[in-house]
Amino acid sequence: MRHRERHRLHHSGWLRAAVLGANDGIISTASLMMGIVAAKAEPSAIVLTGVAGLVAGAMSMAAGEYVSVRSQADTEAADLAREIHELENDVAGEHRELEEIYVARGLERNLAHEVAKQLMEHDALGAHARDELGITDINSARPLQAALTSAATFATGAFIPLLVVLLHPVEYLSFAIVSVSLLALVLLGGLAAKVGGANMWLGAARVGFWGAAAMALTAAAGHLFGVVL
Repeated sequence: MRHRERHRLHHSGWLRAAVLGANDGIISTASLMMGIVAAKAEPSAIVLTGVAGLVAGAMSMAAGEYVSVRSQADTEAADLAREIHELENDVAGEHRELEEIYVARGLERNLAHEVAKQLMEHDALGAHARDELGITDINSARPLQAALTSAATFATGAFIPLLVVLLHPVEYLSFAIVSVSLLALVLLGGLAAKVGGANMWLGAARVGFWGAAAMALTAAAGHLFGVVL
């Protein structure tokens, strides 16, 4: 029978990048515009700040995620190349190494020997990658996927406070940016927690708190250092 059980760990790779991107997009763009609003800038300057923050932030997230995950992928590739070399030159030693891993995990020596033998006959590199290096299809590094996911979700998140500025009257702009952005952050935090199997309320409160703190501090900076020409 086909194994149908699915675990939340399957979501970990793309979920981390998606949540980080959307969360950063909302917080950084809303905070930037709150600082400009507090500085009594013109509406056109506020919109320009939001657009610039969206574009720059999306590219920064993409570049940062790609470089970071690419480094992980390079490390995995180097370790796999080493394993290939060892399998080609010392099969017996690699068998003993795998056997010792299974013994340490609780198998009897004879059973560990047989398990290591059969797994190496089936897929030696896959067995060592999984059980010695901890590299699996679930957690293997995917730089391009992480970069594109982060950029797209950052832009989506950043568009929320930007849309508020485009549609809302300037008189109550501060309240509108804060309320809509916090609502989006709380919903995002709760959704991410639910998908990941964590407490929804705690996840929502955590994201909402840091979002509110970021917007408050940036607004204070804009108010203190803002200059009206």
